[in-house]
Amino acid sequence: MNTIHLIISGSVQGIGYRQWMKHEAQKLHIIGWVKNRTDGSVEAVISGEDQNVDTLITVSRQGPPLSHVVDVTVVPYTKKETFSLFSVLQ
Repeated sequence: MNTIHLIISGSVQGIGYRQWMKHEAQKLHIIGWVKNRTDGSVEAVISGEDQNVDTLITVSRQGPPLSHVVDVTVVPYTKKETFSLFSVLQ
């Protein structure tokens, strides 16, 4: 299992990015969470098999049709946290 922390910036709030990411994560059997940040970006922690995590990172750079992703910052997630599903946080 690989766990990664993402910060997605651009036009990614108010267009369904979090629900889109949840759908994509579930297709790839990824667990973790996604939420909006106060600075207008979206933050996510994704955990799963290496290939599936890489795929979700790749599609996150494109996003849903109404989004305009400028950057996806990818860093290892070092907190000890256990996930059982993929959640959209408020």
